Amino acid sequence: MKILVTGGAGFVGTNLIKKLLELNHTVISIDNYSTGLKSNHLFGAKYMEHSLENLNEFPPADIVFHLAAVARIQPSFEDPQKYFISNANATFKITEWCSKKNIPLVYAGSSSKHSGRFSNPYTFSKDIGEDIIKLFQQHFSLKASIARFYNVYGPYQLKEGGYTTLIGRWINNIEQEVQCEIYGDGEQRRDFTHVDDIVDALIKIMNKKAFGYDFELGRGENFSVNEIAEMFNIKPKFCEAKKGEARNTLNSSTLANRVLGWKPEKNIVDYINNLSL
Repeated sequence: MKILVTGGAGFVGTNLIKKLLELNHTVISIDNYSTGLKSNHLFGAKYMEHSLENLNEFPPADIVFHLAAVARIQPSFEDPQKYFISNANATFKITEWCSKKNIPLVYAGSSSKHSGRFSNPYTFSKDIGEDIIKLFQQHFSLKASIARFYNVYGPYQLKEGGYTTLIGRWINNIEQEVQCEIYGDGEQRRDFTHVDDIVDALIKIMNKKAFGYDFELGRGENFSVNEIAEMFNIKPKFCEAKKGEARNTLNSSTLANRVLGWKPEKNIVDYINNLSL
């Protein structure tokens, strides 16, 4: 199959492309490299450097995985317009194109949806993306599914900059001998999901042609940030809590298991224990 991956030079995109190439698919990536890295390029894939909202025509494809987005909650308060343009506008454009070309679309949603769509600009922009897809499903015969990710970690995760997640940032801090920080009391809980399990679910959606669903892709087990610090054997500095963050994330949906036969296999405890830090 010829597969188009938006955000293909990013964290999840790189892991997805790696697996698709192993399965002998033809893969094209579109990325503007705002957070994606050219060092993530994999031999065998074609990479296009472009912003989705300014691209007049997308390359032909049998399916699209739309992973491109400006991520993270805290930076979204600094430039809400950037998030809306990069996330909502770009999603409208590629969704419309998929609808016209009758190409199935898999959209990377966010578990932050469950903390309230107005809790921060990032969540709002991603939620608008879901609304766009549902609009085109209802009125323009779009074949699509939404896959909401829960606190993804693993190979190719960002370790530096304002768009890092907890696990990547702490690994980098430990390697650089910089004290880690916890924002708030540390009792907030997160459903950490390994990127290999996310990729497995995305490919199952494609192979089973499981369109018309909203899949929650989380392990179904959560840990407090304090518990993660104990796993790393560190004593972080406690800082003021940040606004817009969910208190807890936890996937309780079994839809992906029932429809896809998907069951996450990797856990954060083993991952941290096997790190060489």
